[in-house]
Amino acid sequence: MTEVEVMHGKLQGSERDGIYTFKGIPYAFPPMGEFRWKPPQDPWPWTGVLDATEYGKWALQNKSAMDAIMGAEQGEQSEGCLTLNIWTPGMDSAKRPVMVWIHGGGFTTGSGAQGIYEGRTLARHGDVVVVTINYRLGIFGFANLKEATGGRIPATGNEGLQDQAKALEWVQENIELFGGDPGNVTIFGESAGGMSTGGLLALPEARGLFHKAIPQSGSCHTAANLETGVMVGEAILKDTGLDAEALNTASTEVLLRAQRHIEGGKVEGYPLSKLGSLPFRPVIDGPVLPDLPINSIRAGGAATIPIMAGSTADEWRLFGAMSPAITGLTEDTMNTRLGYLIDEAFIPGLVGAYKEGLAGRGIEPTPPEVFMAIQTDRIFRIPAIRLLEGQRPHNENVYNYIFDWKSPAARGALGATHAIELAYVFGTHTKPGAKKFYGEGEDAVALATATMDAWSAFARDGNPGWDKYNSDTRATKILGDNCRTENAPLELERAAWDKVPDEYLGSL
Repeated sequence: MTEVEVMHGKLQGSERDGIYTFKGIPYAFPPMGEFRWKPPQDPWPWTGVLDATEYGKWALQNKSAMDAIMGAEQGEQSEGCLTLNIWTPGMDSAKRPVMVWIHGGGFTTGSGAQGIYEGRTLARHGDVVVVTINYRLGIFGFANLKEATGGRIPATGNEGLQDQAKALEWVQENIELFGGDPGNVTIFGESAGGMSTGGLLALPEARGLFHKAIPQSGSCHTAANLETGVMVGEAILKDTGLDAEALNTASTEVLLRAQRHIEGGKVEGYPLSKLGSLPFRPVIDGPVLPDLPINSIRAGGAATIPIMAGSTADEWRLFGAMSPAITGLTEDTMNTRLGYLIDEAFIPGLVGAYKEGLAGRGIEPTPPEVFMAIQTDRIFRIPAIRLLEGQRPHNENVYNYIFDWKSPAARGALGATHAIELAYVFGTHTKPGAKKFYGEGEDAVALATATMDAWSAFARDGNPGWDKYNSDTRATKILGDNCRTENAPLELERAAWDKVPDEYLGSL
């Protein structure tokens, strides 16, 4: 059966090799016109049968500099982008675990329709229902305009997170029709998707809509305070020269140009030193997102949720290994750059620990290597560990991993870089063109099997197949060409962060 009637109308999907696929399903009303910058609304019912064999439109976005490295495709874009896609092994009453994917892209790029996220292989391998979603990005989904416009535009800067919660609401209401269990939903995402997963753990309106979480390479430390969020709204007004009424009807080209200017620090009076290197991100506004998500976790705000969190071994090489500004660092310029990111009192201890740790692994501790290793842990690994440590007093079902499979791209300069795990989570490493970034061979096949086994097992019963994380053993699964469990890996470097406050973590 490829036709199904969901809450708002009938859908026609497709079936191939035992996997049923439905694409471009509207989970909310298109946030266009008077609905721009408002929380997502229920989709309107439709008549007839909606063709669900093609992906929906991508969220509006500017082209990313990462596309050249990762080979990301581009789809047709529209403000009417709030759709989701489903892959399921059966349109039956099997009540399979449901895995809802939140794509990354710095809160400004990407789509649930990207080929690397195709859910067919994971759905078959794990006997799970895989859902990928689109959500509003950049200036449309993560811009606080409420204060800057005196309330005339109600945007809190969390509309993208609210879109994600709306998609989860749709899953609760409809996924049983696709062989899924609405009582066993796992959210998972990478980079900004991992940070969104962390945000949903703290978002009051997402409570009860999911039951497990896998934040990958991003967790609960990435949100702007209200003061910073307001400055982004002010920068939008200044760059466009428009008032609230005109912004509501402005062309998408004008708004995307303003977004590009703000991301580049090119709006006078609003440099990135004020806005942060991710100006468009969730905002701690109070009513929608009450606190930095890690604080909500420590207070028990997600006490019922088992969590598996981790990072890749060389996350920040994707951003630094090809950048002359990083590869040319000296001891002095490294310390200066670190001083923009971390209180100077913590820098000597961190640098000393990383020099010793790198040397102990046979890596020459040059300033570029030290800087990239510190950035990997500051933004990704340490926030994941703090999330697990913060959750464990409330729920001991917490698990850690490090993905150390190395990319062949850039002649191996990227190492186990940011995003390298994606093709192995989805089993899409064999797609045409994927091997250039993700690699290939028998070890790659084995790694995909091990990764999909772990992710789907966690989605099924909250146990990926290795020891729980605690502050005594710090059991960590290493996923790569030699999959194994280690206790307290990279402990020297981890311990160097013990006294560094949360405020310095999680931002690019």
